[in-house]
Amino acid sequence: MAAAAPRSVVPPNRTRRGGGIAAQDDKFEFETTEGVEPILSFDQMGIKDDLLRGIYGYGFEKPSAIQQRAVRPIIEGRDVIAQAQSGTGKTSMIALTVCQLVDTSTREVQALILSPTRELAAQTEKVILAIGSYINIQAHACIGGKSVGEDIRQLEYGVHVVSGTPGRVCDMIKRRTLRTRAIKLLVLDESDEMLSRGFKDQIYDVYRYLPPELQVCLISATLPHEILEMTSKFMTDPVKILVKRDELTLEGIKQFFVAVEREEWKFDTLCDLYDTLTITQAVIFCNTKRKVDWLTEKMRSNNFTVSSMHGDMPQKERDAIMGEFRDGTTRVLITTDVWARGLDVQQVSLVINYDLPNNRELYIHRIGRSGRFGRKGVAINFVKSDDIKILRDIEQYYSTQIDEMPMNVADLI
Repeated sequence: MAAAAPRSVVPPNRTRRGGGIAAQDDKFEFETTEGVEPILSFDQMGIKDDLLRGIYGYGFEKPSAIQQRAVRPIIEGRDVIAQAQSGTGKTSMIALTVCQLVDTSTREVQALILSPTRELAAQTEKVILAIGSYINIQAHACIGGKSVGEDIRQLEYGVHVVSGTPGRVCDMIKRRTLRTRAIKLLVLDESDEMLSRGFKDQIYDVYRYLPPELQVCLISATLPHEILEMTSKFMTDPVKILVKRDELTLEGIKQFFVAVEREEWKFDTLCDLYDTLTITQAVIFCNTKRKVDWLTEKMRSNNFTVSSMHGDMPQKERDAIMGEFRDGTTRVLITTDVWARGLDVQQVSLVINYDLPNNRELYIHRIGRSGRFGRKGVAINFVKSDDIKILRDIEQYYSTQIDEMPMNVADLI
């Protein structure tokens, strides 16, 4: 079976609808295309009965603010740009809409979801299978680091949805194993990351092979202006559901800093905090893989129990570490930004930035690991004197306040 012929990257643009209205609900303000009304219950969204069973069975009671606004336009086939805080149900929104749109009577790939990390792609697959358990949906995570043979076997067998990372998905399309002719929906999750330097070419490469009448959805917690400008190349008259930037501060997450004069003092500070970390589960972010390895080694040689994860580790090891952290076997995880986006571990209520992130967008993704879906959380930033400016910049950018860490921080977790 021949792969679809490559297509041009710039489809014709229909006229855009103007006018934005701000709708107030659940304390978030959305800058929304005119005519988008929040639908306050899953029952009123026109969702298949068996899918509703799956949603309620998964533990959802009422749609989150972003779900109230974005599910209907996506189900109706519109191109959608949706931006909302970390931890507000974006992954489950993707899963829900994909399950609604797919025709399970034909074993062809109809929806493709691209994510920047393997863990996020795998998590999306899990949520689709869980929510879609009563409609017999077949989904497969197509990600690097896993067996190519297994991907080929699953795709030849036939699945309805592929959730994957751009490199592996592109490879499968070029091998003509992932047939694209029936794909009607493309979702770019964490799309600011997907359209940034690292992935842009791969995304365009995949896009070229997709049918012309394609529905495209962009989902992210942060959508910088240049990304929004770029969307005109491959989206048609999109419905925009955008949160104002100053609304992006994560409610319920207390943010603190600890002043450390020198880099080497960070370690002692972390050791002092260790008992506080293990009350709950904590994620510690470093900016480089080397630093993750160094800190893990140093903590262990001082008899502290920690686990660590970064992008250079074999996939099997990454999966095992994620599993242990999810089920609470390990309580402290040291990692790079590979973990910052979209991963949901219920028990995490403390995030430590051992290094301040290299850009402001990453800050919100990192501290959003705690306090998921309205739960309380604490974020602690280790700040050297030359970092003060970066911290103040983050505060200003998100109109938030980051105070010096109090002595009783354990009581706040």
